[in-house]
Amino acid sequence: MIDDFITNWNNYPRVSASLSNPVFHHDFAGLLNEGTSLIARGNGRCYGDASLGENIISTLRFNRILSFDAEAGIISCQSGLLLSDIIDFILPKGWFLPVTPGTRFITVGGAVASDVHGKNHHVDGSFSNHIVGLKVLSPQGEIISCSQSENSEFFWFTCGGMGLTGIIMEVSFRLKKIETGYINQVQIKARSLDEVLELFEQYGHYTYSVAWIDCLKKGKHFGRSILMLGEHAKSINLNEKGKYPVKSRTLDVPFYFPSFALNGFSVKAFNALYYGKNYKREMHSTTSYESFFYPLDSILHWNRIYGSNGFVQYQFVVPKLNGKVAIRDILQRINNKGWGSFLAVLKLFGKQEGPISFNMEGYTLALDIPINSKLFAFLDELDKVVRDYVGRIYLTKDARMKAEIFHSTYPNAAKFTSFLSKIDPQKKIVSSLSERLSIK
Repeated sequence: MIDDFITNWNNYPRVSASLSNPVFHHDFAGLLNEGTSLIARGNGRCYGDASLGENIISTLRFNRILSFDAEAGIISCQSGLLLSDIIDFILPKGWFLPVTPGTRFITVGGAVASDVHGKNHHVDGSFSNHIVGLKVLSPQGEIISCSQSENSEFFWFTCGGMGLTGIIMEVSFRLKKIETGYINQVQIKARSLDEVLELFEQYGHYTYSVAWIDCLKKGKHFGRSILMLGEHAKSINLNEKGKYPVKSRTLDVPFYFPSFALNGFSVKAFNALYYGKNYKREMHSTTSYESFFYPLDSILHWNRIYGSNGFVQYQFVVPKLNGKVAIRDILQRINNKGWGSFLAVLKLFGKQEGPISFNMEGYTLALDIPINSKLFAFLDELDKVVRDYVGRIYLTKDARMKAEIFHSTYPNAAKFTSFLSKIDPQKKIVSSLSERLSIK
């Protein structure tokens, strides 16, 4: 057991914690029986305090593939296995992840706990849609096998439950059949926010869609964007390319940038260059799965760009009914502050919704904002705006939301808290997030 200061990807908050690195099933059970509260943590790629606490159990050494059905496309693995390792194993066999977030360097247990979504939520839903079964070490030390049909309440509160129902041990899920490791990509420039929202509807038949937004542009081009659409490429479309791309090279950010490096001028300059790189309104290309799904994974430690104080990734979702008005309102407030983000990402969600998951039908916007002395007060006000639009904040990206906002924006928050009290009366599974949001 190691005592150390630990933080997640956004470098905020930093907590003093005891860290354990178990390898076998009985190691996890032994730690759970010691009586102290704990929380499981994967690769630390969430953006807040969901996997932080006084006592942390790392799952990274619990990382084996247990079985693979090459005909049905079902894989079973331990929870500490990284998505990147799964891709390396399944891609040459003609399979891909059914849903993936913007980084492949998360664990499959983290994907379940966050019920991650991707660029295809409007078509394929979130990760929980594709899970065949879970094995969870409950707070009482019992291995619970669960699925949508078996111990379903336990299953659904585990998917999106931020690791609070117990320690996720094993995951079995369905994969997506593909022919190649390439994506046929279409990029369309939108001159305004209204235009990109119309394009989302027009091209809703595409499996993958995501938009980058220039959140500092004012006037008639407010919210100008680039919409990126994609479909898995067929073998016949590749011509001279091989079926699977060679892994791309990575760069590294070796140090934290000084705080003055990120300012309105530098963000505006970046946004102008990024928007201008699409020299035509509509561009078609074939690109590797890495560059389409994981463009930032090619830059190791890119989080250091935001400085040693860290940053917040503020991600919210608002219902489709009032989504256009809500997105415009919230973007305008951020625009007025001049706190633009290099990474302002807009996606469309479909109808699938778990009882405690973030996902709901509508639009979701994520922005990276460096921490400054005035940021949290501003975000507290923004939370209330999101609530007024009947939206909610993504717990996986949250590091500072107030408990009242969580309990008033997640419709099943009371049921979730009641369920946790029933299965964990001694509060053995506790995180910084669960304490901050009064979940237990």
